[in-house]
Amino acid sequence: MSEHINNVSRRKEALKEVIKRLHAGETVEDLKSEFGHAIQGATAGDIADAERALIGDGVSVGEIQRLCDLHVAVFRDSLDEEPAPESLPGHPVFTFRMENEVTMRLLEAMEDTLIDWQDGEEDALESLRNQAVNLAAIEKHYSRKENLLFPFLEKKNFEGPSQVMWGVDNEIRAQIKAFIQHINEDEPEVEEATSQFLELSQNIQEMIYKEEKILFPEALNRLTEGEWGQIRAQEEEIGYFNVTPRDSWKPSEEAAPEAEELPMKTDADGLIFLSTGALTQEQINLMLTHLPVDVTFVDEHDRVRYFTQGRERIFDRSPAIIGREVTKCHPPQSVHKVQVILDDFRSGKRDVAEFWIQMGGQFIHIRYFALHNEQGEYKGCIEVSQNVTGIRALEGEKRLLDD
Repeated sequence: MSEHINNVSRRKEALKEVIKRLHAGETVEDLKSEFGHAIQGATAGDIADAERALIGDGVSVGEIQRLCDLHVAVFRDSLDEEPAPESLPGHPVFTFRMENEVTMRLLEAMEDTLIDWQDGEEDALESLRNQAVNLAAIEKHYSRKENLLFPFLEKKNFEGPSQVMWGVDNEIRAQIKAFIQHINEDEPEVEEATSQFLELSQNIQEMIYKEEKILFPEALNRLTEGEWGQIRAQEEEIGYFNVTPRDSWKPSEEAAPEAEELPMKTDADGLIFLSTGALTQEQINLMLTHLPVDVTFVDEHDRVRYFTQGRERIFDRSPAIIGREVTKCHPPQSVHKVQVILDDFRSGKRDVAEFWIQMGGQFIHIRYFALHNEQGEYKGCIEVSQNVTGIRALEGEKRLLDD
């Protein structure tokens, strides 16, 4: 037994050394030659453990992200030997994989359309524009991964790799946006569009490979049937990328997720007493879900405890984020900004942080408010997001009883 433990320990250290030396600039082939004994048979879990250990040693997520394609290249031979995860239609992994198939077909079609454009075919550019809009809907795939699958994996100590993937997803989003902007110009250059697309396509395909060979196998190994059932129950709210899941797979009755009931302080009539009144749980839910804003509550430990589920959502939210550290609900590129706000709120340096962005033709106003009790103790904060496009366009005045 001790010999086996020593072998596992030596293997982990060797894999960490491989990744470190990749970052130092050594080539994939040289490392394969020197560390073939460690690389041979490396699993997705081995790579994830090595990356997580490096992050624990102080290597930044951004640095791991920058060279993660090289990591995969080193271990590709052994990863290719792992069987593809098998699941039934309706299982979240099956749906993810079907979306990946659709993505590959779309990328092939876009490449053909680019060739037609290069050859001077009249309608090719307009076809490419339509295909690019379709590709942008891959956001649904990435959003489900980041806002549903990652929270469950984080509870299983699978954190570093998920943060790295989110960072790459964000880069792909930016590339899609830049590509669409270019081909929608009055006279886009076909050479520039081709260069942008080839880089974008390669990055998307590399992400698909990482999902198929690392993320999904690890998720299948780590998550229970009941947890997959919870993911399945929440994913439709975010939506899908060009697929409609069937219900061939369902968790067994024993594993089916049960709704958690939070303890409430109530009287005999079911009223919950607040500082300026008393409401039933139903009334509170109705009030909060009909607000014309998205509200998220983060407690004093920086964990998400509640969010409103209004009729018009601005940002994707799912029950999977309840209990999640709020910094992990943001892409790596903006985590440091969120942390500064939280630190300032906790210290009392500021009570409000305000931002506004333009997204999908809408003007979004985002505000964070620090919450302190009567004793001045920090008790968390709320994020309030609102689509103010219509409000900004208002002119003159409208009286309450005007039609």
